[in-house]
Order: sequence, then structure tokens, then C-alpha cells
Amino acid sequence: MTDVATEIVGTLASLLHDPEPPLAVRAWDGSSAGPPTAPTTLVFRSRQALHRILWRPNELGLARAYVSGEIDLEGDVFALVKLRDRMGGGGEAPLTTRSKLHLGRSVLKLAGLHRNPAPPKEEARVSGRLHSKSRDAEAISHHYDVGNDFYRLVLGESMTYSCAYWTDGGTLADAQAAKHDLVCRKLALAPGMRVLDVGCGWGAFLIHAAKRYGVHGVGVTLSHEQATYARKRVADEGVADLIEIRVQDYRDVTDGPFDAISSVGMAEHVGLAHLPAYTGKLYALLRPGGRLLNHAISRRPGKAEALEGFMGRYVFPDGELQPIGTMTSAIEEAGFEVRDVQALREHYGLTLRAWVDNLQANWAEAVALTSEGRARVWLLYMAGSAVGFETNRLGVTQVLAVKPADGGASAMPLQRAL
Repeated sequence: MTDVATEIVGTLASLLHDPEPPLAVRAWDGSSAGPPTAPTTLVFRSRQALHRILWRPNELGLARAYVSGEIDLEGDVFALVKLRDRMGGGGEAPLTTRSKLHLGRSVLKLAGLHRNPAPPKEEARVSGRLHSKSRDAEAISHHYDVGNDFYRLVLGESMTYSCAYWTDGGTLADAQAAKHDLVCRKLALAPGMRVLDVGCGWGAFLIHAAKRYGVHGVGVTLSHEQATYARKRVADEGVADLIEIRVQDYRDVTDGPFDAISSVGMAEHVGLAHLPAYTGKLYALLRPGGRLLNHAISRRPGKAEALEGFMGRYVFPDGELQPIGTMTSAIEEAGFEVRDVQALREHYGLTLRAWVDNLQANWAEAVALTSEGRARVWLLYMAGSAVGFETNRLGVTQVLAVKPADGGASAMPLQRAL
């Protein structure tokens, strides 16, 4: 009789290029295999999971099986996602002939021949021309219109969905407030200034800027749920006379100039081909002497990961990460002068681990608010991203730039005091 779990461990060892992968397996027939001290156990609940791996023998196949509930995860999710790079990271890892034969034989033996199962319902389905306004709206809705209550569970009361700025002993809320203040200081905000926040989320940055610095703010988002929440929050915080929240594509903003522009966690959705239009639009909307703060996730130089992997299919449809050099070049080519570049990579690892803790601590409620599949997507995505930042596969950088005034004047201080 075939020991199902042992056969699966052997198959995973071949895919991971590791004869003794640091994980255990429990199968639908009750069999177990793998080291008893393994930090993570994969529970294969059906043969269908093997079919998914056969058809997509990389992280996407495993992710589909996990999202659909055909595989469960017990133990340390971070230990599991550290195996990701052994499967080619973002998607299509080339398999050796030996690995292909091993995988095919194992699946046929344990599960028989079967057509490729349909993807879970949580997989994104966007249509139209890449990065057209309509398609970008669909992609943003897929990610951000999951439900404000769900995001509150994960992000905490700050409702800030970007890298926090950590100091010793601070909470997640403290770290997010520190990030907002860091951006405000870099932009040199002062009472009466007019600020545009591109991709304003649930309004936390503009509320901070209005209450602490007395600015007038315009926030734009493509998410209707975010806008509804942000407008209520602005009113509740008593700054409705200072802040306007719009459901609007940044490309459609026409009421410049602004004294300062913040773009935090939005440029990842723009796409390489559209970076010149993005930076050019922000340049046109800013007054001479005004400052831009562009805060974005970056990737290592080299070939970009396929958009068809797990992140592109389930998390950020059409999202494209750029190396920091590409981003700064695009900003400069629009006419800006780059004045400061600050890497916050380790801060994002800490932020994501805090979000994972929140999700796991409130798992039952998160599932009730969305779906079990959606909660599984978020757990896998956030844990994987945390490891990506911790291992320097991902970065996150704040680029401060100025639109030169007449004669090239920057109005920047001589010393870097931030």
C-alpha cells in the first residue's frame, strides 16, 4: 500500500531541490511523514491538491490548493514561505526532467489523471487594456474593496496600509503615526498649504496632516469603500472643512497647483510603461518649489517576476514593482530634483508581522467578514511579503523630490535634519 504522505514529501523534495525539506506532511488517508520537529505541517485534505500542483508545479499551484482549502497549514507560516524562493519565487520555476517525471509519477499514483481544476473564486479576473483607467479601477477594487471591517482587523485602528516607521517600544499605531509625521516633515508642511495625497486609502495621513500641521488636503482613491470610510472618519475627526476625499483617478485631477504631493504605496500600481505619465502628471500638479514624497515598494534589479504568479493572480492584479533606480530616474526625468532617498526595508518586515499577528488573532472574525479563501490569501501574501523584506528580495523607499523654482532654486535646507 502506498504511503501517501511519504510520497508527497518526496515530491515536494524534488520541487524544492532539497532531499529533506524542513516540513512535515499529513495526508487524507491519515498517513504522516517528515521530521517530527518541523516548524510547519502541510495537511493535504484531498487528491485535488495534487492535481493543482501537477498543472502548476510552482508557488501558484500550492497557493491555489491552500486558498481552496485542499491544503491546510499548521505551525509557523513564516517558515513555510521561506521555502518560496526554492520554487522560483514569483511563479514559473523551470523543473528538471527528473523533477517532472517524479511529479507526474507521484500524482498519477496517488490521484490519477485529472483535468486542471478551476481556480478558486478569490482569483482576480480583470479585463481590458493593461493599466487603462477602467482596468486599474477593477484591479484596485479587487484588492481594496474586501471590506473596511476586515481591514480594520488586520491594520488596526490606524487603518494605514503601508510601511510603518518603528521606534523602540512603540506599538503598531505609534509606528504608523510616526510614519505619517515623517512624511509631513519631509514635505515641510505648514498651516494653509494645499496637499494632494495620491492613493489616500482610508484617509489617515491627511487627517494627521490636517490636525497636526493645519493643511488643506485632497485625497484621491479608486476604492469606493475606502472613500466612504475616509469621508466619515474625516468628519468624525473634525477636519471636514480641511479635507476632501474623492473617488478619482490621479490622471483626472485638474485643480492644481498643490504645495506638496504625497504618494504612499500607490506607485506599485502604475506599471513601468506608465511611469513617465505618472511622474509627469505629479510634476504638472505641483507648484514650483513644491515637494513630492514618493513612497513605494521596490524589487531587486533584473528580470521582473511574472504578473501571473500568486501575487498577480490573488493580491495585486497588474501590480508592477520597479528597482529604486528606475523609480528615481522616472522622477528626475519628469523634471524633479531628487533630494533625499531613505530605505525602510526592515520597517516593512516588522509592519507585516504585526498585521499577520492581527489576522491570526482574529481569524474567525476575518473569515466571517470575507471568506475563508480570502483570509488565506491575505495570510499567505503578508507572511510571504514579510520574508521578502527581511531577506532583501523586496525593499521600500521614500524618495523626496522638489520641483525647482525659477533659476533652479530648491528652497531645501542646507542640512539634512530629518
